Amino acid sequence: MLVGLVTDSILTCFCRSCKAPYHPGKRWPLAPVKKGKNKPRTKQPKKVKFVATEIRCKEESKGGLKFDVIIADPAGTPPKRPSSPKSAATSAEEIEEKLKAAEERRMSLEANKMAKFAAKLSKIEEASKKKDEQNSVFINQTKEALEQKMELHTEKREAYLTDIKAKLKDHLEGVEKSRQLLEQQTQEVRTAVEQKLKTAATQRDENLKKMLHRLKEHEEQVKKVRTSWQEKITALEAQLQNKMESANERKVRLEIEQREKLRQLNDLKLNEIKSTLESIEKQNGERIKELQCKLESAESKREKEIEKKLEVVRKNEKRAEMVRQNKERISQCDQEISSSA
Repeated sequence: MLVGLVTDSILTCFCRSCKAPYHPGKRWPLAPVKKGKNKPRTKQPKKVKFVATEIRCKEESKGGLKFDVIIADPAGTPPKRPSSPKSAATSAEEIEEKLKAAEERRMSLEANKMAKFAAKLSKIEEASKKKDEQNSVFINQTKEALEQKMELHTEKREAYLTDIKAKLKDHLEGVEKSRQLLEQQTQEVRTAVEQKLKTAATQRDENLKKMLHRLKEHEEQVKKVRTSWQEKITALEAQLQNKMESANERKVRLEIEQREKLRQLNDLKLNEIKSTLESIEKQNGERIKELQCKLESAESKREKEIEKKLEVVRKNEKRAEMVRQNKERISQCDQEISSSA
């Protein structure tokens, strides 16, 4: 208790505004602090009546505080202490009398203990007898209640069994009726399925016949298409053959014409060169060298022209070869189409 009072007194408010004891359970509103020009001095709080203790604050130096805990006066007068007995000389007779009195007190205490123990034993025996009687009464009552419950249970069980037997009989009758209905329904479904199978078989035969007829028509159409394709292929082969022959003839004719033109040009050039050479040989020996150079350049040009013309001829031959390969490819495609059909 003293510790609680000390903590309550320590938790008092030491601010300069309220100067009242602070209760930790309550929260007081904070008052605005007024700032003075001069340094404020702490004042001694007013004396407040506390329950047990009091704490006072005093400023001894700058920045230092002194706390004084003043313990309050006790509430009541304390009891007086018993005075110690005065020492006196005791004789042997007094000691013997004291021992006899102590022995008598011990004997009386033991007699009291035995009497109390006997009373407790008698109470325990009476309680055990009462407990046995209550147990026997409880056993008899429970036996009677159990017998009644067993009789009720047997009656209820027999009634429940009879009820279940009646329900099972009704259920079996319902099951038999449902079985008969299911047999009738299965028979009807079986007949319906057989009829459907028969109609499906007839429809399947009709569909097969229609499919065979369509396949025959398709084969005839394939034969017609094959014959038309063969006719077209033969016509194309004939056209290609004619084109190849005409191309070969044209190629031979062009080669002959080009050769004749080249010969004529060569003859003309040679005649001109001979005449020029004769005139140049007569005029100047240096001019002969120039003419020889011109002849060499003319021969190179002539060879180049011949090579160009030969390249044209080769291109024509390659074109004819490509036409022939296309013809073979078309014939192979026709063979594959006929084999697949």
